[in-house]
Amino acid sequence: MKPEACVLIALLLLGGCDPPAPQPQGFAGLGQEPGAFEQVTRNHELAFPRDHGAHDGFRIEWWYITANLKDAEGREWGAQWTLFRSALRTGAETAGWDSPNLWMGHAALTGPGGHQSSETLARGGIGQAGVQAQPFRAWINDWSLQGGAGIDNLQMSAHGKDFGYRLNLVSEGPLVLHGAQGYSEKSGKGQASYYYSQPFYRVSGEVERQGRRVAVTGNAWLDREWSSQPLAAGQSGWDWFSLHLEGGAKLMLFRVRETQGLPYRAGTWVSAQGQAQTLQGEQIQLTELAWTRQANGRELPTRWRVQVPVHGVDVEVQALEPRAWMDTRYEYWEGPVRLSGSMGGRGYLEMTGY
Repeated sequence: MKPEACVLIALLLLGGCDPPAPQPQGFAGLGQEPGAFEQVTRNHELAFPRDHGAHDGFRIEWWYITANLKDAEGREWGAQWTLFRSALRTGAETAGWDSPNLWMGHAALTGPGGHQSSETLARGGIGQAGVQAQPFRAWINDWSLQGGAGIDNLQMSAHGKDFGYRLNLVSEGPLVLHGAQGYSEKSGKGQASYYYSQPFYRVSGEVERQGRRVAVTGNAWLDREWSSQPLAAGQSGWDWFSLHLEGGAKLMLFRVRETQGLPYRAGTWVSAQGQAQTLQGEQIQLTELAWTRQANGRELPTRWRVQVPVHGVDVEVQALEPRAWMDTRYEYWEGPVRLSGSMGGRGYLEMTGY
């Protein structure tokens, strides 16, 4: 799950004469009642390639890729590409400035030399940004994520000040539906999203920093979610892990922190062959081990102990760059991590609301 989904608040600056947003509820307003927007329901069957595209009836959705990479010298890199759609009101996309959709893109590169990020904004209806399901294409200004009949093969590119990347992604496993066949609860009160991933991408291409291009290879993970009220009003932020484990298994875990009471935890274990098993809160233990002060003075846990005893997981998760702060209109932490302990691996960690 992804914090930038709350782009509604930040993007209202682009809203022109649209009405102001209601008073936010919960973390970044994501606990706001859905109103006239469509609601996520159980027993809804996801369909592809249709669901790779946009869902006009819902308030919030995103296309989110994180890539763990290495160069020929063995140095580790991380790349993030994200596109968010946020609806000001219900209704289908229309041509012109009356479009209900606002778009935000985030890109980041982490590796030797630190962490850099960039943000770009666009209004729907005028060709600046959008997503089409078939042939698949997602874009915002000159950043793009595009494939063919589906998302098995993608070309991903973005850039910011003194950094950029051009990567090719080829899937080597099936799509994974989280929760109950894609119905992913985020609280004990029924708030949920539709959520699926493609965690089996093999990556090749190049990253660029300050004009120097470096060839890289590695793994990538695509997350897709859409909802109209993904959180409850009392939820203050979350910690999200996507982990590529030695041997080929994948592990997604999250906890949503409450202003009062224990956090809500859930996850998915994915075998190397792509078989998914939903994990409940009592099967997951997440413990903060070390905190890092960011440039803006906030402190966040950048070293964790992650335990899923039912699958023999007891690992330490360490940030590759502890100051991987996303200095965007809506600030958060996102960066690549290394694993050690009962098994090795790499992955990504995202933290919001600190």
